[in-house]
Amino acid sequence: MTADSSNLNFDEMQPPSNGWFSSTLHWVRGCPNLFPLATDCMVWIPALITGAVLKLAFAWQQGLTETVLLGLTAVIMQVGTGYYLGVYRNKWRVTSFDEVTATATAWAAAALTIGLVGLVTRQASLSELPNSAVIMGALIAAMGLALTRTVWRRFWERELRPADNARRTVVFGAGHGGDMIVKAMLSDPESEYVPVALIDDDPLLSHRVIQGVRVEGDRNKIAEVAKRHQAEVLLVAVTAAKADLIKALAAVTAEVGLDLRILPRPSQLVNDMTAADVRPPTVDDLLGRDPVTIDLQAVSGYIKGKRVLITGAGGSIGSELSRQIALFRPSELYLLDRDESALHGLQLSMEGRALLDTDRLVVADIRDRPRVQEVFQTFRPQVVFHTAALKHLTLLENHPVEGVKTNMLGTRNLIDAATEFNVERFVNISTDKAADPTSVLGATKLAAERITSKAAIETGRPYLSVRFGNVLGSRGSVLPTFLQQLEDGGPLTVTDPDATRFFMTIPEAVRLVVQAGAIGDAGEVLILDMGEPVRIYDLAQQLINLLRPGTEIEITGLRAGEKLHEILVATDEAGVARVHPRIIHAIANEANPFDALSVLSPATQSSAAHLYKSDAKL
Repeated sequence: MTADSSNLNFDEMQPPSNGWFSSTLHWVRGCPNLFPLATDCMVWIPALITGAVLKLAFAWQQGLTETVLLGLTAVIMQVGTGYYLGVYRNKWRVTSFDEVTATATAWAAAALTIGLVGLVTRQASLSELPNSAVIMGALIAAMGLALTRTVWRRFWERELRPADNARRTVVFGAGHGGDMIVKAMLSDPESEYVPVALIDDDPLLSHRVIQGVRVEGDRNKIAEVAKRHQAEVLLVAVTAAKADLIKALAAVTAEVGLDLRILPRPSQLVNDMTAADVRPPTVDDLLGRDPVTIDLQAVSGYIKGKRVLITGAGGSIGSELSRQIALFRPSELYLLDRDESALHGLQLSMEGRALLDTDRLVVADIRDRPRVQEVFQTFRPQVVFHTAALKHLTLLENHPVEGVKTNMLGTRNLIDAATEFNVERFVNISTDKAADPTSVLGATKLAAERITSKAAIETGRPYLSVRFGNVLGSRGSVLPTFLQQLEDGGPLTVTDPDATRFFMTIPEAVRLVVQAGAIGDAGEVLILDMGEPVRIYDLAQQLINLLRPGTEIEITGLRAGEKLHEILVATDEAGVARVHPRIIHAIANEANPFDALSVLSPATQSSAAHLYKSDAKL
């Protein structure tokens, strides 16, 4: 089989209990170099004798001595060349292409040598063995080498097949990915899965057989094939499968009653693919966007060796940002949050311990202007990433002034401190709800964008905002909510069947934020390209298909301040992707930050103005 004998620990494998033959086989397998070496030594002399018998009939005994000597010569050449090429040193997998090529080369060297020796001895009248007998013997030896390796491979495969309790699996995809995973599963006795059939939509692969597993139809045959083989799992063996394919197959498996599994992307593999790499699909697979790449040189240029401050460092975005920023080796990384438990968890995730004994963990509330001034005066950050915010839309509709205090006034406190203490670069994290806002969240975040832009215009420094939509997996976002509802047995709650949102994973968003900080100019709003908007209802249905088929979806209606469809670029904005294909540059509106609050109630606007002016001058 294609198992790598150099990676197998035969000492840990218990010998079978069905007699001396299996015990002997186990012993031979425990010495993987022995079998090919021994069989190659034993093949040549019988092969040459057989060739002599076929050519000389009853007279073959007259050349027996010469035949044996030629056989010994062939053995020496076969083993010597084979050892040099790595045939007997576990250099390759059993009967792999490389091993077959090396074995054939060793055979050719041995055959050529005995052919030349036979020719010289006949010309010197030292032998009467005809050349045709030598050729016949060499060909028989070649068949013997192939036969012994084929037998060894069959025994190897039988011993390494998954156990009887492995889950019967239909593999979707008979191409390269299917070939690799079928062979990997059939060569792993501990594999959780055993392939029983292949499915492929490509008619050119309709008759393909991989290790005895046949293609038995296209995706329309999944239910029939699964029933015939009593399968439990459908494995998508299409490397880097598109989201549309995963969604379609998730719907099929939910209907048929199969568990869906997929292969990781090639870039996610550390070594060769194994059965252990098979995994359930994730929401990332359902989104299906290309991986985000960033300009490491540009990023390291503005972070390496700098004093960096991250506000809201204990949050979902802030914590991932902290981990990624640390990779670029800032001289100091200060992590600010008002939640001490969040800082405890962050230090534990970054350092493997959480003694909370470093001044790089800063407990502070950005709404506390004197405390913010103290932090900047003490640590003198050169780069600031501002992620701290109140973000739950419905809650802020009920408590709008709190949104003003944190999202607007808190940002103003940070910007004023950044200006006073000469922060070189300031990156404010915003939201798509700031584009043509209809909610307290959107209005206060738009005001924060304008405060940041105003400071950039006044100082000429690269103070900028980065705007993106929903982040999957962040605390309180739709994904954890759906997962909790599924765990509780449902139903999943969706506001409107037509509601759409832009989605991005946390690592993806943070990588783009870090890149945006490198390429943004003073006063810009950088808008992350989040692909096509996703219907919340469709996302809910896909999660149900994957995790708990049959769960109901309940429509609750749009909440106050909530849009049916979010946008990333406001109607009065124009943007273009200048540097990074996934980052749009737009010029922030220079209007008074208070104009952003026009969608709020007059009472809230009055309270906001009073708070803003009482804390510091505009």
